[in-house]
Amino acid sequence: MAVYKLRYFNVMGLGEPIRYLLSYGGVEFEDIRLEHSSKEWANMKPTTPFGQLPTLEIHGKVYSQTLPICRYLAKQFNLLGKTDLDTLQIDGIANALHDFRRLTISNYYRETDPILKAKKKVEVMTNVIPLYLDKLEDLAKKNGGYLHGGQLSYADLFFVAISDSLSTAYESDITKDKPHLKSLKEKVMGIPSIKVWIEKRPKLEF
Repeated sequence: MAVYKLRYFNVMGLGEPIRYLLSYGGVEFEDIRLEHSSKEWANMKPTTPFGQLPTLEIHGKVYSQTLPICRYLAKQFNLLGKTDLDTLQIDGIANALHDFRRLTISNYYRETDPILKAKKKVEVMTNVIPLYLDKLEDLAKKNGGYLHGGQLSYADLFFVAISDSLSTAYESDITKDKPHLKSLKEKVMGIPSIKVWIEKRPKLEF
């Protein structure tokens, strides 16, 4: 019986960083996927801590919110750096990545009003995405190919886990002109346990 049960929708989304971490840690987990409009989710929603997914069930107890779950797993798998100040910086990068995804996908790409979406697209394509990618590329350049400290952290896994969704929204590979981010993505995706996950996961755009 799996110790971990991840519940999320049938997308990569905010569940994918958690899936990457669980895969990296080499632990068995149930990847339980729901359809957003399903009766199953409608019935489950009131029982979740804040009416949201993802949730991670650990030994029968349910925990919520992507970043705290990622941070917990990162601690289990030694991906928080060497010192408390390392952890502070790694957490800051992970939070920025969470914001990056929200601004690009939730606020822009999923906008249903075509006029409003067109306006948002200009801002996202010309300001939001270039700003974040420039800063992330600079971090990878200064930190030996990683986002902090010259070694793998959960911020690196978080970036790679959301990169495919970001590329879909950007309509181009976000690492195309960012050699250090491209190298980072290749390194993370080349980790044997993560490579196995990528090969067996559903093929989705988000």
